[in-house]
Amino acid sequence: YLNGKRTGKVKEYNYYGELVFEGKFINGEINGKGREYYNGKLEFEGEYLNGLRNGKGKEYYSNGEVKFEGEYLNGKKNGKGKEYYSNGEVKFEGIYLKGKRWNGKGKKYNIFGKLSFEGQYLNGKRNGKGKDGKLKFEGGYLKGKRNGKIKEYYSNGELEFEGEYLKGERWNGKQYIQRRQN
Repeated sequence: YLNGKRTGKVKEYNYYGELVFEGKFINGEINGKGREYYNGKLEFEGEYLNGLRNGKGKEYYSNGEVKFEGEYLNGKKNGKGKEYYSNGEVKFEGIYLKGKRWNGKGKKYNIFGKLSFEGQYLNGKRNGKGKDGKLKFEGGYLKGKRNGKIKEYYSNGELEFEGEYLKGERWNGKQYIQRRQN
């Protein structure tokens, strides 16, 4: 302690004697590199500023696999980052703002590592041009729903539908069009 405030390298333990944090304090706040633990397992490691995650960092699953790696600002994901499934496959890569997938291009993958969506995001939702994985869909999104001129493809690559969508539903300009069930 210096002037009544924590200062220097610190290791904190919970009631059961398990390590919950190790890092550096300056004037009573976490600053610099640090590590958070939960049930004795590493949960986060990265940079802190005035007690909040700031700069580069990594979050971990309880099995030790990386859950997220990227940039933080004021304690939230902010800037370039990647999310992972617990099996280690990439789940999403793109830009974050205030903890959400944000403006700009992003790529989302399925649990097997196959690209399932590539396109624009806004306020955490698909927005603008995009396409699904093995070109099953290409077109626009508005607030996370298909919108505007769209092309849909069968799994063999043949064109299934070309037309318009409005608020996530096929639209012919006057009414919604029922999708054919396979």
